[in-house]
Amino acid sequence: VAMGSDFVMTLTLTSPLHESKITKDMDCFLQKLRQKIKIGVVGGSDFEKVQEQLGDDVIKKYDYVFPENGLVAYRDGKLLCKQNIQGHLGEALIQDLINYCLSYIAKIKLPKKRGTFIEFRNGMLNVSPIGRSCSQEERIEFYELDLKENIRQKFVEDLRKEFAGKGLTFSIGGQISFDVFPDGWDKRYCLGHVEKDGYKTIYFFGDKTMPGGNDHEIFTDPRTVGYTVAAPEDTRRICEELFY
Repeated sequence: VAMGSDFVMTLTLTSPLHESKITKDMDCFLQKLRQKIKIGVVGGSDFEKVQEQLGDDVIKKYDYVFPENGLVAYRDGKLLCKQNIQGHLGEALIQDLINYCLSYIAKIKLPKKRGTFIEFRNGMLNVSPIGRSCSQEERIEFYELDLKENIRQKFVEDLRKEFAGKGLTFSIGGQISFDVFPDGWDKRYCLGHVEKDGYKTIYFFGDKTMPGGNDHEIFTDPRTVGYTVAAPEDTRRICEELFY
């Protein structure tokens, strides 16, 4: 596909609550769609999680792969760049943030708590009140409780007050966690890689497009045409309407 053509960037290819891996049908559909347009995937998770969801050969199956919002970037199967949070924020601020989060989590009473409450990634800290090593059933239980009690929302509001003026963004996504990263290091970061390649239109599909959701900034960015979807089937249906 020549430059100047359309480009699709999407996050919602898997169903986080019921199925963490892409279905065979969706996988086949996207490989067919790649014959018409370039496709990129962007997410807050690290590269290993992206592989777990989309396959070990993910960088061969998509034209662009952007783990950690594009702070780690692959194009045409090759690593483009890797940014890191500690060099940007400094160790003192990172330790203050980690200590504060652990202290806050210690005071929350939940039906279950597991391990890995803070995951240190290249471009962000991922904070989970229940802990990322929870089972799928425990994940769903926490998510349903969070919908009622706004556990993550209250946590983030507290952090925004405590760390005001420190150049940090707090973004809720997925079911069990939220991300903390330097201002401007949200999913828009990946657009810097894409726009250099001169596409006519960049379409974005995401499910957390509301204010405070981790797709909101890229969804509302003037460089993208954004679509809100609730499931992979929505992404497929809209792509069929647009490109077939």
